[in-house]
Amino acid sequence: MAASNSKLLIFSAPSGSGKTTIVRNLLERISSLEFSISATSRRPRGEEVDGKDYYFLSPKEFENKISQQEFLEYEEVYKGSYYGTLKSEVDRIWNKGHQVIFDIDVIGGLNLKKQYGDQALAIFVQPPSIVELEKRLRGRGTETEDKIKQRLSKAETELSLARDFDEILINDDLKTAVNQAESWVKKFIAE
Repeated sequence: MAASNSKLLIFSAPSGSGKTTIVRNLLERISSLEFSISATSRRPRGEEVDGKDYYFLSPKEFENKISQQEFLEYEEVYKGSYYGTLKSEVDRIWNKGHQVIFDIDVIGGLNLKKQYGDQALAIFVQPPSIVELEKRLRGRGTETEDKIKQRLSKAETELSLARDFDEILINDDLKTAVNQAESWVKKFIAE
């Protein structure tokens, strides 16, 4: 069982909004935070490393863990593409006396907030506009045209859920966004 001061910091956003960059900055600035590594059934992108960026599982392995109720939350984000948070990952971090920080999709973030209530701070990272979001996705150079269209369509739905989060962080200027996020996180941890 987690100590009463164990907290969850949830960062969710449409793909390409900058949440991963913000979370990485916070991990460098706040030593008590530890990244919750999500599990996924997708293949690694670029330089991603198993056990560091994600736990990469085959769809079959992922489905087996679902049936064994090993996830706090999971979602089939796209057909055959699962993402989720293993219960063992949160326990691992809390047992070290650290606070858990998540870089997680919007539905997963809302599911965690629902489960943990006041023990969790849910921050929605919002791009300045859909036009900017598309520019960022294209700038990655890792997505097919179909994937970009799929992500933009999904982003429209996700943006409508921003109001369900504790805070909305507009990532128009990265330095400003990181400073605001750091302020919210430090205040929440100290409560």
